[in-house]
Amino acid sequence: MRQITILLIKFVTCLLAFGLGLDLFFDATFVDILTFSLFVTIASYVLGELIILPQLGKRAAAVTDFLLTYLSVWIFGSILLDNYLQIGWGSIISATIVTVAEVFVHLFLQDRITVGQTTERRSTGMNPTLAFGTEFAEEEDIRDLTKKDK
Repeated sequence: MRQITILLIKFVTCLLAFGLGLDLFFDATFVDILTFSLFVTIASYVLGELIILPQLGKRAAAVTDFLLTYLSVWIFGSILLDNYLQIGWGSIISATIVTVAEVFVHLFLQDRITVGQTTERRSTGMNPTLAFGTEFAEEEDIRDLTKKDK
């Protein structure tokens, strides 16, 4: 039941985002909006919530949702919609609205993580503190080193 609630929230969010981003400012049909909403809902749920959110966290899942929404409107919009201005601005507006709403969905999911999922996150291979060490040599001038050898 909880999964259906999450999918429904995501679908309504996508409907509102694509309604604002594509139909309010530009001339998109209801079928286009419904198609985009259904695709982005299913793809972001599988990719963002089931794969990336448990492994890498909320920030990576939000970035993935933004990129997925932006690219899906950009790629499929170039096929379905006529105007490049409509595709560009519609994808930016829709991706921003979906990402802002997905932050709240991720907060909802993180609070109610199921027993079957792990709360451990896998390391991405990067140093999160970016604390890199630097070595300095004793010699300040290379010419002094050549004089000592003679």
